[in-house]
Amino acid sequence: MNTYIVLLRGLNVGGHKKVPMADLRLLLTKSGLENVQTYIQSGNVVFQSSEKNIENLESQIKKLILDDFGFEVPLIVNTREDLLVIFDNCPFAEAKKENSYFTMLSDIPNKDLVKEASQKTYPDEEYEILNDCIYFFCAKGYGRAKFNFNFFERKLNVSATSRNYKTMVKLLSLSDK
Repeated sequence: MNTYIVLLRGLNVGGHKKVPMADLRLLLTKSGLENVQTYIQSGNVVFQSSEKNIENLESQIKKLILDDFGFEVPLIVNTREDLLVIFDNCPFAEAKKENSYFTMLSDIPNKDLVKEASQKTYPDEEYEILNDCIYFFCAKGYGRAKFNFNFFERKLNVSATSRNYKTMVKLLSLSDK
């Protein structure tokens, strides 16, 4: 049995795409996924499955949500091991890492696109694009950041979803059981 973490983007934000986590857990469990757990209302799910193909899992979960809730939701499925690598590869010192955001990308972007996108900078904001993650730190806090992930989705030709340090730690903990 493999352990996976699915990160759904844009659920329960600003009154849009409302999905009660209890309903999502039940839907995914009925579909054959096992030991389904959710963390907070923003679309973090840990589950187990014998399926080894992540693309199949992504397609299955997207279709289930569309059929049951009536809308499409961008999502990224990672193994626990992949999420741990993303977490451990954070280039920031521990103090910054604990206040950082991890933006997981649907694919590893083209190196030329990364180079071009990396030209965008703002004062008091640091980021680094490594493989399939953008590591972001803002000295003034995320709510005041000028950094825009939509810019990077367009420039890098990928979809993305972000989680803070605390959420990453919790997802890794939940998936370690």
